Amino acid sequence: MRKVLLPTVIIISTLLIVARLFYLQIVDQELKLKSENNALRIVYDYPERGYIYDRNGKLMVANQPSYDIMVTPKDVKNIDTLEFCRLLNISKDDFLKIIKKARDYSPRLPSVFLSQLNKSEYAALQEKMRKFEPGFEVVKRSLRDYQVKVGANIFGSIAQVSPAELEKNHYYHAGDLIGRQGVEQSYEKILRGIKGVKYRQKDKFNRDIGPYQQGRFDTIARQGEDITLTIDALLQEYGEKLMINKRGGIVALEPKTGEILALVTAPSYDPSILVGRQRSRNYTQLYNDSVAKPLFDRGLLSQYPPGSPFKIITGLIALQEGAVDEQTTVMCHHGFSYAPGRFMRCHGSGPHQLHNGIYNSCNAYFGTAYMRTINKYRSPAYAVDVFSKHARSFGLGEFMGYDLPTGKRGKIPTSKTYKRMYPNGGWKSTTIVSNAIGQGEVLATPIQLANMISAVANKGYYYTPHIIKKIKGEKIDPKYTTKHVTTIDKKYFDPMISGLFDVYNFGTASHLKVEGINICGKTGTAENFTKIGGKRIQLKDHSIFVAFAPMENPKIAIAVFVENGGFGATIAGPIASLMIEKYLRGKITQPAREKFILEKSLQAEYDRYTRKAKDTLLGAERFREDADSLDPKN
Repeated sequence: MRKVLLPTVIIISTLLIVARLFYLQIVDQELKLKSENNALRIVYDYPERGYIYDRNGKLMVANQPSYDIMVTPKDVKNIDTLEFCRLLNISKDDFLKIIKKARDYSPRLPSVFLSQLNKSEYAALQEKMRKFEPGFEVVKRSLRDYQVKVGANIFGSIAQVSPAELEKNHYYHAGDLIGRQGVEQSYEKILRGIKGVKYRQKDKFNRDIGPYQQGRFDTIARQGEDITLTIDALLQEYGEKLMINKRGGIVALEPKTGEILALVTAPSYDPSILVGRQRSRNYTQLYNDSVAKPLFDRGLLSQYPPGSPFKIITGLIALQEGAVDEQTTVMCHHGFSYAPGRFMRCHGSGPHQLHNGIYNSCNAYFGTAYMRTINKYRSPAYAVDVFSKHARSFGLGEFMGYDLPTGKRGKIPTSKTYKRMYPNGGWKSTTIVSNAIGQGEVLATPIQLANMISAVANKGYYYTPHIIKKIKGEKIDPKYTTKHVTTIDKKYFDPMISGLFDVYNFGTASHLKVEGINICGKTGTAENFTKIGGKRIQLKDHSIFVAFAPMENPKIAIAVFVENGGFGATIAGPIASLMIEKYLRGKITQPAREKFILEKSLQAEYDRYTRKAKDTLLGAERFREDADSLDPKN
């Protein structure tokens, strides 16, 4: 047996090697292409990116031609450098710096010398381009051509691939464009299409002598697929208009589908400024604006205390847990004393049940409901986890899973939160009662609150918010058509919705009614603290509002956050009502309300905060200087 084994292994190994050699040399031409690479020139044909449409078929993003000047350093010989620089409007120093950078990348491979020339810039160079070949060549690409001046945070932009991206993804080559942020990044593979490749043969003098093997290995470029977004372009434009001179976010959803109707962040910018040769300079200016932060998508990334809209969750969980019912009555004395020396203030007074508790936004009622929910269980740690599980079933405290590349999870505290905060124990319902009214340790992003109110509108379910409606020739991800059911029984939503409806009839938003549209909503005012130079400073409250309409068959759910806007019914509430009417009717019947919001500027408030920050930091610096001068070591 041993005598047979060794010859058998040798024969089998030999056959495998021969078969592999036959495959590589005869069947597979890729190795041959690589071996002949020095005699071949690879030319890429770049396709147009797919177009982007809104839900109603309005074209929002198209393409325009652009031209990149590519350089292969080893082939740059005997050219008139000064003439070349004059044609491209660059200095000789710029020329030398770019050539050095290109040579460092690769002396033999082409890389971008100057990118994104427009038609007129290219026309000036075109007739004389032959004088600078073969070292320089022109590659035609397409840049974005924005048909709207809004939605920059939705679209994202396209830019040259970075060295790190080149290392990770071999589809791209130096100078290629790739989607950054927004749907350009999320749907990059669909929008970019597929590059065409042509193999050109060169002679010993590096001259092009035609296609390699009659073009049998060449491939044709395939244009990117068009996509249709869930966004309503007119509603998006209106939302951005209402948020001029304000900071914050608006998120509007279609409750029955989870489709994002509007995703507004303020301040924003015209997406077209990130196109062309000025892109880098404009992006740097936006990036360096650390005060207004126009690149920061507040609708997806800002984690705010949700304030009174969170009372909806507190009330529903208390009903589900049997801590209260619709008839449970709590006396409010402009607040309530929940522990010795502890008092939670409230604007209302008198007896409150669930119904008037919600439309009057009574802190005493919901603080009591929360404490009863926690005190129902012997262990506050266990109780907090029960509450957390219910709240998370509304999408709070979790990454939403939507199809945009950025986001924050918000915060719904658990027992682990308080074990970290109180390592020696001793915490209980009275310690954490601020959570009841959306303060304390609770944080939420605008899109999470919009999703929360969508689940209420649907009486206990939601679909993952998403921005893609249709991809030409493809199906959208099934996770966006999968229903998520909350842990709250359907029967408890009707009394809550009744209270939210009366917010507009008798409650905190009674002055915001829209005739003929039954809106359910909830005002919110969240305390706003920040730290400057290590010092905790209270600023003007945030204005918050959540709503859905019509009550009978909800078609839109919305969350509005306005930083430093004050009471929820002052700025966020009117914006929500205007957005709802604009979407449902296509027109506004309250011109005075619209005029007030359009003209309302909070810039003075933001400037005051900036001055306060500077003064605080300057004061701290002076204190350190004075301390240093008194230090005996100095």
